[in-house]
Amino acid sequence: MKRCPWAITGGELMIQYHDTEWGVPVHDDRKHFEFLVLEAFQAGLSWLTVLKKRGNFAAAFADFDPAVIAEFDDKAIEKLLNDAGIIRNRLKITATINNARRFLEVQQEYGSFDRYLWGFVANQPMVGGRQTMEQLPARTELSDQVSANLKQRGFKFVGSTIVYAHLQAVGIVNDHLVDCFRFPKLAHQPQ
Repeated sequence: MKRCPWAITGGELMIQYHDTEWGVPVHDDRKHFEFLVLEAFQAGLSWLTVLKKRGNFAAAFADFDPAVIAEFDDKAIEKLLNDAGIIRNRLKITATINNARRFLEVQQEYGSFDRYLWGFVANQPMVGGRQTMEQLPARTELSDQVSANLKQRGFKFVGSTIVYAHLQAVGIVNDHLVDCFRFPKLAHQPQ
């Protein structure tokens, strides 16, 4: 079975993520928030590092419930900074709390974060159709646009590269290579 090359370099955990999650259209706000959190913590690190700690992040960050995280205070921040199971970075921790508050504001304005985000592509995933890893961009015009809008709303750690990773992860962009077994399944999946 042919897979995107990046999936096989990280062992079974990466293969499982690639085969079952990456690029599958997400319409659940909690899952959107989970990916925003994980991608912010991944900045400067490998995705495999974050995947290995995913369960610890879920436990530390209230199973990615933005309403709960939005209430985290200084005591909660100190507890997180002492949690060896996660990536202990004060800027990323405080950004996550800030982003939970901004996330709730977007939900209030649009009814859901999902409606807001998928609105950038008129609810239709973009199909990359790329043949090699070298053709995969780190960012695009779409990720630039979404990033700028999120920053304008006060989100942190949402640069265009992080946003593009989010768009790929949640299926807004199908960037499986065309010879990957997941590409045709996701390219023709109804929304």
